[in-house]
Amino acid sequence: QVHLVESGGGLVQAGGSLRLSCAAFGITFNINAMGWYRQAPGKQRELVATITSGLTTNYADSVKGRFTISRDNAKNTVYLQMNGLKPEDTAVYICNAERFGYNHWGQGTQVTVSS
Repeated sequence: QVHLVESGGGLVQAGGSLRLSCAAFGITFNINAMGWYRQAPGKQRELVATITSGLTTNYADSVKGRFTISRDNAKNTVYLQMNGLKPEDTAVYICNAERFGYNHWGQGTQVTVSS
């Protein structure tokens, strides 16, 4: 019903920046919150940032002040601007969209930060 396609991942050096994009396709009406999660090898998936349809944002403490989530409702797209990247940010970043209480997930995009 909701298909999410991420882009923008890559390899950067510590201190660098990346901008991730996630576009929603299919039945995109009434999507409430959208957000980004990440999962590193051997670790549990964790929340990075979320943004509601009313543009209220929430961030994990580990990324607060470095990452910025934004949303273009007309384009059904959510973004994650990542600045001051650290090696510990290395993970697969996965887009999420919530609609009528159901969560939809993208395939993920790899972010690797070298020291």
